[in-house]
Amino acid sequence: MESFNPNKHLKEQFVSNLTGSSKLEIFFLLTNFSILILLRHCIGFNWTNSGSVKKDDNASGSGKNLKAYITALSVDFICIAVPYILFMTVLAEWTYGNTILMFVLLLFMRTFYRNRSSYLQEGGINSIRATISSYRVSMMLGTCLCILAVDFKIFPRRYAKTETYGTSLMDLGVGSFVVANSVVSRQARGISNMSLRYALRSTSPLIILGFARLISTSSVNYQIHVGEYGVHWNFFFTLAAVAILTLIINVHPKYCGILGSFILIGYQALLSCGLNKYLLSEERKADIFSQNKEGIFSIFGYWGMYLLGVRIGSSLFFGDNADSTLKTKKWATTRVWALCLFFWRHSFISIFSTRKLARFMFFPHANLAITKSNFQVLAILMLSDYVPGCKSSALEEAFDRNLLASFLLANVLTGLVNLSVDTLSVSPISALAILFAYAFVLSFAVGFADFLGIKLKFW
Repeated sequence: MESFNPNKHLKEQFVSNLTGSSKLEIFFLLTNFSILILLRHCIGFNWTNSGSVKKDDNASGSGKNLKAYITALSVDFICIAVPYILFMTVLAEWTYGNTILMFVLLLFMRTFYRNRSSYLQEGGINSIRATISSYRVSMMLGTCLCILAVDFKIFPRRYAKTETYGTSLMDLGVGSFVVANSVVSRQARGISNMSLRYALRSTSPLIILGFARLISTSSVNYQIHVGEYGVHWNFFFTLAAVAILTLIINVHPKYCGILGSFILIGYQALLSCGLNKYLLSEERKADIFSQNKEGIFSIFGYWGMYLLGVRIGSSLFFGDNADSTLKTKKWATTRVWALCLFFWRHSFISIFSTRKLARFMFFPHANLAITKSNFQVLAILMLSDYVPGCKSSALEEAFDRNLLASFLLANVLTGLVNLSVDTLSVSPISALAILFAYAFVLSFAVGFADFLGIKLKFW
């Protein structure tokens, strides 16, 4: 029978044995993404202030201005998704210059609006929520675009996942999702009335998705980088395992940091005693555990990082009591920036970082690399009150309400493109056209789902 994916081996080689980029370049690239969000806010046009009915989280699409929503979503796509793709592909060689240009443009927009209106907003619940939403969407949209872009030659190999040593843009994906969810999780908000029954009910969709991905990729002979999670394991199984462990071993948010640190330190001790040699080796026995050793052991690292994120989120944005409200914006901004600077200081004095160690969450500085990148984006977006315009956009709201579902749709679309197109042989112009079309379909599908009030909560 003819294979659905005849170039499977070539595609696997194309994303293997890579060494990554520099920490400084990743810093500037993430800065570009953050400033893009702020520039979009400066434009100030959003469907909620363009004559439409303001929506709430549980509203359906009736009574809303569809035309205004489509217009706002189109502006978001052009101002956020399109530049994202350009920064990761054809403009990648000018990353540092792009950052300077973006910063100058942001200063111009701020100066332009200075005498037109008073735009400095009073810090409060809505402001912090909007900023957290922008941060979560920024990291997720970048991940969704990367998972397809990496299969084209216009995507720099230094941004693709590295094999053993190095730092790259795509190394941040899974960990960023874990951090983004942990800082606003039920645990971070002090909601502790969770039972084993709730844990199984809330994680069953993730387990189903994990098996669905396993069956679908096997049936079409889809390319899989075995060194990432193993032969059968995948991202959804990891999320389910972390969620189940967190819900079963349910501790107060103020103790999550201690538990997370003990988990990471204990894991480090095991690795130092020889576990790292087993995980880094390519030898695999026939048993299911050995076949999926990377994915299974990565659970401990991601769980430890999740618990640390819960503690940070609780401390920065919420109180230690279940009925507490969000902190003030100024208070949170100061502490986010302090935490971000601490992380980056620690990062630049470290001698090296390891991709494979980062993937397994082996060492503390590998965990730190993902955390500092997330808080870098969050810190920049926390300055949103000091720029004019709206504090959110239709695209941000849509992705934030269906974060995991958006990633699931991105995976499905990525698979369809890879099975339909020989991504290794298309021209740069064709590759850009495909990426723009992919981003358009993803953005508007997620947008219309939100417009209709569809919310798929998996975790």
